[in-house]
Amino acid sequence: MLIIAQLILKYCTFAPLKNKFKTMSKNKKKGKGTTSRWILISVLVVLAGVTYFLFFSGMSRTGNETYIQIDEDDNIDSVYAKLQPLSTPQGFWVFKQIAGVMGYAKKIRPGRFVVGSSGSLQTSRHIINGLQAPVKVTIRSVRTIDDLATDVSEKLMFTRAELLSRLKSKEVCKKYGFTPETIPAMFIPNTYDFYWNTSVDKFLDKMSEENKKFWNFERKEKAKQAGFTESEIVTLASIVDEETDNEAEMPKIAGMYINRLHLNMPLQADPTVKFATKNFTAHRIYQKWLTIDNPYNTYKYRGLPPGPIRIPSVAAIDAVLNYVHHDYIYMCAKEDFSGTHNFAKTYEEHQKNAAKYAKALNEHGIN
Repeated sequence: MLIIAQLILKYCTFAPLKNKFKTMSKNKKKGKGTTSRWILISVLVVLAGVTYFLFFSGMSRTGNETYIQIDEDDNIDSVYAKLQPLSTPQGFWVFKQIAGVMGYAKKIRPGRFVVGSSGSLQTSRHIINGLQAPVKVTIRSVRTIDDLATDVSEKLMFTRAELLSRLKSKEVCKKYGFTPETIPAMFIPNTYDFYWNTSVDKFLDKMSEENKKFWNFERKEKAKQAGFTESEIVTLASIVDEETDNEAEMPKIAGMYINRLHLNMPLQADPTVKFATKNFTAHRIYQKWLTIDNPYNTYKYRGLPPGPIRIPSVAAIDAVLNYVHHDYIYMCAKEDFSGTHNFAKTYEEHQKNAAKYAKALNEHGIN
């Protein structure tokens, strides 16, 4: 309110009011005090209306909530240039006056600030004092770290290249208990609040904290009972997630792969071959791909791959933690293209299932 008083004193003249008081004094002598009081009240009402219009009416030019992003290298002129198209004329005027009174030009704070239905006074104070509007960043179940970096950099101030540089650094990954191969396991799909000018390091710090919250006592115990580390659970979940969109079938698929690991059989997971060859959209796995010398090729190398082949969904992680105990060690996509699988205990039975699926691909002209 002090700011309002300063602006009113600076830009408003009270000469008319002084004259009214003089007039009131004379009118009292003339017996016209009632009329003078009504004139004074009218003046005060008008003054209150103007004050509300200037300081407390919505600041957004369109009436819809929008945002101004102020960078570290912005100066007062560039801030004005960004704000003016977003703001009502009176709101922009108020901001300039308050900025002048507060010496904003000497202490511009970067960030993302809302320009919406809040009054010009409140909006201006938020911008000048650096009180940002949070940004909602959604970590999706994406296939690669590059995809993750693209998503995040579109929401926050740092660049895609800056985030990728950190995620590929052995030292940075080690700080959080991961390697560049296992770092996808740190990211748990969800929506999180950040400030727009959050640094890369602060972003990773929060992701690490959210990961620790996710791995509560119950999940840790299930991983231990299954005989896997948390990163291994996520790695297996990434394969399961690539195998099916059917969440009901995920625990059964997880059980099949765990059976193979216990028998020291190669996982022979087709999604790992797609990852190794970068043929993510392939419907068939060709024989020539199975011999590619790549640590992610589970036809060539036994055990789990070096790290997740995608950021898996929470459903897939929990499916691995709650895997179904059974005797199946083979599976093949169903020939009805339902996204589910035929499971088998013997190789002979599996060959029959594979033949049915190959026939269906041929009939539909799918390469």
